[in-house]
Amino acid sequence: MSKQVLDAVRDLLPTFRERADEAEKLRQVPEASVKALEETGFFRLLQPKRFDGFEADPVDFYTAVKEIAGADGSTGWISSVLGIHPWQVALFPDEAQQAVWGSDTNTRLSSSYAPTGKAVQTEGGYLLSGKWSFSSGSAHATWVLLGGLVFNAEGQVVDFKTFMVPRDKYEIVDVWNVVGLRGTGSNDIVVEETFIPEAFTLSMSDTGRCYGPGQTENTSDLYRLPFHSLFTTTITTPIVGMATGAYAEHVEMQQKRVRAAYLGEKASSDPFAAVRIARAGSDIDAAWALLLSNIRDEQAYVARGEQIPLQLRLKVRRDQVLGTQRAIDAIDALFEASGGRALAEGTYLQRAWRDSHAGRVHAANDPERALKMFGDVEFGHKIDPGMY
Repeated sequence: MSKQVLDAVRDLLPTFRERADEAEKLRQVPEASVKALEETGFFRLLQPKRFDGFEADPVDFYTAVKEIAGADGSTGWISSVLGIHPWQVALFPDEAQQAVWGSDTNTRLSSSYAPTGKAVQTEGGYLLSGKWSFSSGSAHATWVLLGGLVFNAEGQVVDFKTFMVPRDKYEIVDVWNVVGLRGTGSNDIVVEETFIPEAFTLSMSDTGRCYGPGQTENTSDLYRLPFHSLFTTTITTPIVGMATGAYAEHVEMQQKRVRAAYLGEKASSDPFAAVRIARAGSDIDAAWALLLSNIRDEQAYVARGEQIPLQLRLKVRRDQVLGTQRAIDAIDALFEASGGRALAEGTYLQRAWRDSHAGRVHAANDPERALKMFGDVEFGHKIDPGMY
C-alpha cells in the first residue's frame, strides 16, 4: 500500500509546484492540495490499521514528505507535521483515539508542543489555558496537540504533558505574516480555561521512554520508536526535500544559462560550477542517508525487543540537526551560484532559500544543544533529559 500512496503523491507534485505562489498569497496551503493528499492515503501512512490506517514504514512516510517538499516547501512542511500526528495519537488512551477517529478516520490534528500553556490538576483531568505559537497547518485540522506544564494545587510543576484539544475548545489567531514557509499558516492557538480529561493527555516522560497507553491496542513495532527521533526527523526531512528541489532547478538553470560577463560562456562549462554541484549533491545525499540509516537502526532494536541505546538516540539527534545544516548549506551554495534569474518571483530556488532558513529556526534544529548532548555522553558524562 505504501508504494501506491507514493505513486499517487508523485502524480500530484507538478500541481503542488504550480500552486506554490497561491500558497504564499493565501498564507495557507490551498485546501484542494490537502484534500488531494488525503485522497492518496498519505495522512493514513502512520495511522493505526484499526482506524483505516496503514501502519507503514516511517521511511516511506519520510520519502513522500521529501518529494512533496521538493515541489513546494510549505506543502512539504505541513504534510510532514500533520502526517506525523497520527503516530502520536496512537499512543494516547483508547478513549482519546476513539474521539479523534471513531466517526471520521480522516480527522487531522495540528500541534504546538512548546509548554507555553498551563494546566492545573483537578478531579478527573486538568484545567488548561494559554497561548501557543507556530501551529503549522492548523486551518486543515479539527484537533490540536498542545504542550503544557502541569501544576498541582500548591503551584508546583509536576509533569510536562501533551494535551489533545477539540476544535470547539480553541481559537486560531491569524498572525502568520512571514518571509519563509509563508504557506504553512503556522498561526497561534489560544485556549481559554477548559477542562481536559486525563485520557486526553500524554506524559512526555512516558513518550521519552517509548511508552504510551495506546500500545495496548496498537501493538505494531511502529509505535515503539522514540518520539523525539520521529518528530525531529519530521522537521529536517522537508528541508532536505527543499534542497533536493533546489538542486534540480539549479542544474536545469545552469544548463540553459549563458554568462554574458564571460563572453557568452555556458555556465555548465564552468569547472567551478561542476565542483559546486558535486559538493552540494554530496551534502544532500549525506543528510538523507544518515536520517534513514539511523531510523533503520532504531527499528532493528525494536524488532528484536531490545531497548534502543541512549547513544543511538543521541546519534539520531546529532545527524538530524547536522542534516538540516547540510541541506541549508547546499541550498545557499546553489542559490549563490545561480545568477540573477534565481531572484525572480516564482522560481523554486529563491523560495527554497527562504523556506529552508525559516525551517532552520525551529527548536528541533537547535544544533548546539543536540551536539553537546551527544558529546557529553561520548565522554561519559550524564545529561539532563532533553529532546532525544
